[in-house]
Amino acid sequence: MNEPRHAPSSTIMPESAEPEVRPSAMPPAFRGAVAGAVALAILMLAGLLVDRWPFDWDRAILVGLREHVHSTALTKAAVDITALGSVPVLVLMVAGAAILLLARGLWLTALAVAAAGISGGAVVTLVKHGVSRARPDLVPHWVEVSNASFPSGHAAGSAMVYLTLAALATQVTRHHRMRQAIILLALLLVGAIGGSRVYLGVHWPSDVAAGWSFGTLWALGWWWATAKLRVSWAAGGSAGRARQ
Repeated sequence: MNEPRHAPSSTIMPESAEPEVRPSAMPPAFRGAVAGAVALAILMLAGLLVDRWPFDWDRAILVGLREHVHSTALTKAAVDITALGSVPVLVLMVAGAAILLLARGLWLTALAVAAAGISGGAVVTLVKHGVSRARPDLVPHWVEVSNASFPSGHAAGSAMVYLTLAALATQVTRHHRMRQAIILLALLLVGAIGGSRVYLGVHWPSDVAAGWSFGTLWALGWWWATAKLRVSWAAGGSAGRARQ
């Protein structure tokens, strides 16, 4: 059974309304995020060929932030923001989103959100154990940390959860500006969470860049898979109606 299609609320559109777009069309903001993720991945691969961890720019950014960009208010804000990428919060977000989506009958989206978060978290954990990169020791840590540094679990996890949820939400939202806004808000949140990890001194910038890159490409994979399913189901439904 396909997810229900939502009929337009009115047959008369206001002058300011935009034409609807195909749910399977990738929003430009998401396309830009994917391009950025690929660029970050290439940058880090190139860095590994000519340098060793930590990269020179890792040290420069981490020390520069601590010396020139810090305040009590900003630190408090960073602690609050970084909590939005913690495992308990992300689990609650996935569970809450899945329940709401199931209540709306959007079971494919609900299952994809849950599967993306669970499987992605397992991959990040395996990579952390495999790489076992030490946390930065150039500056004091302003929050407690215990596991390995690469990749940033907060950056990867927030991208996997918030960006996957946003990307899949665009498949059940037909208005162009709304689709753009959903992706941009998710990118703003993911960017703030990753940036807070560097500001708090618990991750090298390349840890965060790797987390962003992986999480964004993970979201792309789930967006692509569900988009293909929707197109396939739509084509099957149209063929069935044509034979009637």
